[in-house]
Amino acid sequence: MNPAGAAAPVGTRDRILQVAADLVARSPDGDVSTRAVCEAAGVGAPALYRHFGDKEGLLSAVVDQGFDRYLATKRDRTPGTDPVRDLREGWDTHTDFALRNPNLYRLMNSPAMRTPPAAALESHRILTGDLRRAAEQGKLRLAPELAAQMIMSANVGVCLMLVSRPATFDDRTLSRRVRDAVHTAVFVPGMMADTATDTATGTATATGTGTGTGEAEAPGGGRSGSGSAAPAPGTASASAAGAPATGRGEATVPATAARLGALLRGTAGPGLTGAESALLAEWLDRLADATPDRP
Repeated sequence: MNPAGAAAPVGTRDRILQVAADLVARSPDGDVSTRAVCEAAGVGAPALYRHFGDKEGLLSAVVDQGFDRYLATKRDRTPGTDPVRDLREGWDTHTDFALRNPNLYRLMNSPAMRTPPAAALESHRILTGDLRRAAEQGKLRLAPELAAQMIMSANVGVCLMLVSRPATFDDRTLSRRVRDAVHTAVFVPGMMADTATDTATGTATATGTGTGTGEAEAPGGGRSGSGSAAPAPGTASASAAGAPATGRGEATVPATAARLGALLRGTAGPGLTGAESALLAEWLDRLADATPDRP
């Protein structure tokens, strides 16, 4: 029995995992050997292989553990009233995490990881869920699934450049600029108005944009609606908010399709069979994702 107040003994698997995570963080190139892990953990190789299978299994567990800490606040957060603001802050905390954990982040996105870590898939699901909320409010100009792929690939790409080639990618505003460019492409016009205002006044939320020293804002913490709230759902102008004044409505068709698609998936079909709902969802996704080169 442990004395009162004494820490519970750490199991062999947890000890190996913690040692491996520490060695990855301190490694000059982010790589570790199983021999070094065994020596630091005070165990033999059979114990490591029994718990993790092989080196890839060990590193996958290290990645899952690290991103599990990162995702904890995202899982527990209460979504804000403005999903666009939530998505901006989600990008910034992602970048901050990468800069604070460069070796772990490179490992997370390494081609050597043949099986995507579970945490990476969960992170993508959370992002897609936030984008569906934006679509339901008429703020998204394309389907949430495609928007999630665009945002995730851009966020991961800029983070990998920041942690892998810091001497070249040394602009402190790079992450924020890429974020705003991608968000401008996926949100209907007008949704980024307060971002432009923040940038002009020097108060944009852009933690972790090239230095790794900024304190990350907890996802879901202290969020309030932005000044560019969408019109009330159900009104004639809800899906056309902020559309260019061309009089032709080209920009509103993808946004309207994205919104209808999100609402269709979030509620029971309006008198449609399952097959009919699936077909309608496919048509709406095609309209939402259409480009001038692919009508």
